[in-house]
Amino acid sequence: MKNRRILVVEDDPAIAGSVVARLRAEGFSVDHAASGPAGVELAARLDPDLIVLDLMLPGFDGLEVCRRVQARRHVPVLMLTARDDENDLLVGLAVGADDYLTKPFSVRVLAARVHALLRRASGARAADAVLSLGTLQINKNERRVRRDGVEAHLTPTEYDLLIYLAERHRSVLSRERLLAEVWGWAQGCGTRTVDSHIKALRRKLGADLFRTVHGVGYALEAT
Repeated sequence: MKNRRILVVEDDPAIAGSVVARLRAEGFSVDHAASGPAGVELAARLDPDLIVLDLMLPGFDGLEVCRRVQARRHVPVLMLTARDDENDLLVGLAVGADDYLTKPFSVRVLAARVHALLRRASGARAADAVLSLGTLQINKNERRVRRDGVEAHLTPTEYDLLIYLAERHRSVLSRERLLAEVWGWAQGCGTRTVDSHIKALRRKLGADLFRTVHGVGYALEAT
């Protein structure tokens, strides 16, 4: 995990300073941009391993930064938002963000999320394995997902969540278990993160694949 490059795009000097200091203390190489255009330019020039991205930025917002960065190449994005608004979160996930934190947040928690995202992005790939469930096909070696022969472009977190559900086909999994196993969160808070990612998977792969068991969690059921 050492020597990874993190780009922090945040216009608040106090927040940016504390985030940069904590991530450098964790052993990362950290760069900082204070506006949307500067963030896109630095991302293209430095090819960071992960971006910590504020939603509200001068120039243009974090959603536009995410769109432009992901159009060039996919990079894990941890989005920071001052508003706990589900629409903002869903749009952020739709344009390629992998996780989010609502301000105010602990820099210790942020560092833990960064480590978890980097682990998932560079995790060991299964050797030459193709998982087929009805019209859903997952090539684990290539990390490619197709439904009815059409490739779906998933973020690393969406892919990891899909794999976890697919490998336990028809099993109902609680939000707390998914948070612990996919996100690596020891505490049961943050269940809306699971809900938001399930919504993104339904949009990309079809709502019929995912069954909601109210008060419990989700199951993948491919026919």
